[in-house]
Amino acid sequence: MMGRTKPGVLNIDKPAGMTSHDVVAAVRRHTGIRKVGHAGTLDPLATGVLLVCVGQATRVVEYLQRGQKEYVVRIRLGEETTTYDAEGEVVARHEVPALTAHELRAVLQGFVGEVMQQPPMYSAVKYRGRPLYKLAREGKKIEARKRPVRIHAFELLRWETPDLEARVVCSPGTYVRSLAHDVGVALGCGAHVQALRRTASGTWRVEDAIPLEVFLASGEDWPRYVHGLRAALSMLPPLVLEDEMAYRFALGQRVRLEAAVGRGEYRVLSADEKLVGVGRVMDEGALLAPHKVLVDPQMLLPEVQEG
Repeated sequence: MMGRTKPGVLNIDKPAGMTSHDVVAAVRRHTGIRKVGHAGTLDPLATGVLLVCVGQATRVVEYLQRGQKEYVVRIRLGEETTTYDAEGEVVARHEVPALTAHELRAVLQGFVGEVMQQPPMYSAVKYRGRPLYKLAREGKKIEARKRPVRIHAFELLRWETPDLEARVVCSPGTYVRSLAHDVGVALGCGAHVQALRRTASGTWRVEDAIPLEVFLASGEDWPRYVHGLRAALSMLPPLVLEDEMAYRFALGQRVRLEAAVGRGEYRVLSADEKLVGVGRVMDEGALLAPHKVLVDPQMLLPEVQEG
């Protein structure tokens, strides 16, 4: 099956109650393809956009992970839990202060910008090589190091005590559970996530996602839901190489560009717009080094083989 299926990305709408690994395993079973991975964990409680990479697309996961994330979250005030969400044990209850929507918006706005965030104890963040959630299950409490994240937007959508609903736009690596917990700290009443839906990851939106149950019911027709590698790398600027240069790039060789371009990473294309791979421009913008080659060199320059 893999031989006739292009590598690419599935924009899956993850259901609640499954881990991201569960989704990957289900896709692997359905497609018969072993090389499957996801580009950004969603908690079991969460639903929405989960990008699943199939075949060679697993090599570009790092680029898909870079996009900013967008969520709709329902936060319950007045209760703290062990996991910072509804799946954890309630460890404290507090009276919820009387708040107007205007006052609540002001509190949420205070989190917009770069903030130092502490990951929840129940997370995959590692401490001395071990995931925090495993340490938590052993009854150990570790103060994970805070790290900078950026909250681009934190907008109140609905407020009906004790629950608020908000839209969050944030940098990758942000824990919305920690954000909800910090809102509870700011209000002095505690809080946790009741429901969470990822509505976008980079340019991939939930409106275009395929529900997992629909994908799993698609039988042999599932390849039609696969987005190609070019879509997976659309966030990188294109750089077109002439045939011989593209061929040398595909062999893993550095190539000197005819005209200098800005330094950074590029989606490298051949003259006929085949995707060749990802390259990094260095040396004052004149030297292109392969970072990931995604094509067989023989597909680029048949005449070189004959000559």
